[in-house]
Amino acid sequence: MAPPKSATDFLDFVNASPTPYHAVAESAALLRKAGFQLLRERDNWSAASSAVKPGGKYYLTRNGSSIVAFAVGAKWRPGNPIAMVGAHTDSPCLRIKPVSKRSANGFMQVGVETYGGGIWHTWFDRDLSVAGRVLVKDGNGNFEQKLVKVDRPILRVPHLAIHLNREPSFNPNKEDELLPIAGLVAAELNRTGADADPAAADAKDELEAEFQPLKALSERHHPYLLEVVASEIAVGPSDIVDFELVLYDTQKPCLGGLHDEFIFSARLDNLNMTYCSVMGLISSVESASLDADSSIRLIACFDHEEIGSLSAHGADSNLLPAILRRLSILPPAVSESSSDGSYEHVGDAESATAFEQTLSTSFLVSADMAHSVHPNYSRKYEANHQPEMNKGTVIKVNANQRYATNSPGIVLVQEAARRAAVPLQLFVVKNDSPCGSTIGPMLSAKMGVRTLDLGNPQLSMHSIRETAGSHDVEHAIRLLDSFLSNYGELESKILVD
Repeated sequence: MAPPKSATDFLDFVNASPTPYHAVAESAALLRKAGFQLLRERDNWSAASSAVKPGGKYYLTRNGSSIVAFAVGAKWRPGNPIAMVGAHTDSPCLRIKPVSKRSANGFMQVGVETYGGGIWHTWFDRDLSVAGRVLVKDGNGNFEQKLVKVDRPILRVPHLAIHLNREPSFNPNKEDELLPIAGLVAAELNRTGADADPAAADAKDELEAEFQPLKALSERHHPYLLEVVASEIAVGPSDIVDFELVLYDTQKPCLGGLHDEFIFSARLDNLNMTYCSVMGLISSVESASLDADSSIRLIACFDHEEIGSLSAHGADSNLLPAILRRLSILPPAVSESSSDGSYEHVGDAESATAFEQTLSTSFLVSADMAHSVHPNYSRKYEANHQPEMNKGTVIKVNANQRYATNSPGIVLVQEAARRAAVPLQLFVVKNDSPCGSTIGPMLSAKMGVRTLDLGNPQLSMHSIRETAGSHDVEHAIRLLDSFLSNYGELESKILVD
């Protein structure tokens, strides 16, 4: 059976998203196309401003690397439930250090820092490039963020030849042996000498005559690297004030397997579930009208999950609680037939406990990729819990609360899956094996919201090149669509105080 269109659409999404900044920008573009309006946290969302109202669709970002989107049911009232899906936009990677200029034995090297728990030996002998965000100063003294993705290989971390290393295992030193090479020192010196521009040199001297709190970027990074980045965003190297750049594999994601049953790609953990969350929300407002809905449908995709989520824009921040607090007291429309967008007055008594009421009636699906059974290492998996690719999204369970799933949550998600006619699977780790975790337990504890952990099954998690099932993209989109569309009705039927 041919893979669904959603699988090939996902390939385009992940190819365009080498960093969380790009993933958020791509998600925002999909949401805008579906009619979602941009909000800002710093703006007033009150009824008087008409910024947010029942029946509307909105999204906002924080730091350009986390995004929240929601659709408000037309019959919303303060304290009503919010159906939520949480995912994350980041993946393990190598990040360029603030001072990256290195050289040794005639090679130009770039200093990098490890981000998250990557399988670092998989980064060797790959065609690498850089992507991220660049802060640029314009002629008026304002600073602007620009996204950059250099679409050609400019870096490589070469293996040591087997003749010089007969060790049975390969465990590179992350500080000294994970340095990518960018070129030859002699070639750079020749290029600089041939291309030297007296006017540019005079401008550089004038700039350096001014007080600089930090060393100039051209002293901290290889000048040609700055030139490459600057050319991609159509500015001069001297216009760049700072940047946050990471390395990524230039090999594009693709379908694979004899029948295209696999996806071979970087960053499946967790752009696969980020994409499914965004498309699940978009699909829900297309398939199930907001007119009769008394709940809010919301997705939140956070940065920094791979390093613990403790940041101003991670899941352990105030981002989601602050938004829920503002939404919980959103007043209802006066009537379904109201044409002027007027609101019903909400008294102080009603709004005083609306936030707590909303939290107690809401539900969070924590959507983060799961483990598929590995045919060469099946002994590593519990015998009765071995998820397979293209057999449905995996519900993750752990008695020690590394996942937040419980039986009422399983009943709820199972009912959503039944209505969408999509399969589900169950996973627990072996008792003699460590268990990873997700944003589910931390958000559940922070907000007191009922939560379930799930994700599509994959192999090679945290490798530079991962593997997942092409049909599971559609499975997850339909599942999350059904959960968001039906939660307002299902909430009262599966209630355990």
